Amino acid sequence: MKKIILLLLTFTILTTCERDDLCPESTPTTPSMIVDFKDNNIIENSKSVFNLIIIGVEDDSVFPLSTNVPEDSFLREFSGTDLNQISLPLKTDEDQTQFILIKEFEIDDNDTPDDFSDDFFTGNQELLTINYTREDLYVSRACGYKTIFKTININIDSGTDGPWIFQTIPQNDNLIIEDETITHYIFSH
Repeated sequence: MKKIILLLLTFTILTTCERDDLCPESTPTTPSMIVDFKDNNIIENSKSVFNLIIIGVEDDSVFPLSTNVPEDSFLREFSGTDLNQISLPLKTDEDQTQFILIKEFEIDDNDTPDDFSDDFFTGNQELLTINYTREDLYVSRACGYKTIFKTININIDSGTDGPWIFQTIPQNDNLIIEDETITHYIFSH
């Protein structure tokens, strides 16, 4: 009797999952903002940012950044790399997202290599503030909703070293971020 109940329970579980209960990876979901870095002198040419680190900013962070940063604030894929394109995740529960971009960054251990509490970042820092409006779109029962971002407005606050991002150029007239397979902005430096 126990085997029959177990068999029926297993059969029921396996047959109640429908194909549309799983969101396929190919389904577009909430997009990130794609930024290409270009040469300020010849805007058609890509130009890598050397030793770039990107840090997500919370409300209580201080700019310019000079002290410890919570481990989960770093965008790991961009920590200390040389690149000419980045993908920035925008907050889906707020109308503003901020990042600190540090070009040519290094960590100064303040001559105390065993004490991490007094370490600080060196490099040219920019505070990137992205303002937008959000619209939630229904995708499917399995995937739920995705957020698209409209009326994008970008402000850059340069640190004490002066600006290293000179222009932010939108790549579509509507200032909408809906598709993460295309470039949304060009930052020239």
